[in-house]
Amino acid sequence: MKIKSGFLLRDVGANHVVVPVGAVDFDGMITLNETGVLLWKKLEKGTDQKELVQALLREYQVDANVAETDVFAFLTKLKDAGLLDE
Repeated sequence: MKIKSGFLLRDVGANHVVVPVGAVDFDGMITLNETGVLLWKKLEKGTDQKELVQALLREYQVDANVAETDVFAFLTKLKDAGLLDE
């Protein structure tokens, strides 16, 4: 899966914000924390859910079940917002 074209991650002050560019039909604003930024950057290049979980396990001291739950929740939010190509 991969982030749809037309969405960019930008740093605005201390915040990480996803912004639509071009002719993208999206009204809203998405801010990401550091974990979200890590996952977003992986998704920009294209990856799968398993690799996202592995990335969290490598980067943070977190239980595998927590990582899986967090990745699932993050992907669900992105899908619901129409930001993912699968």
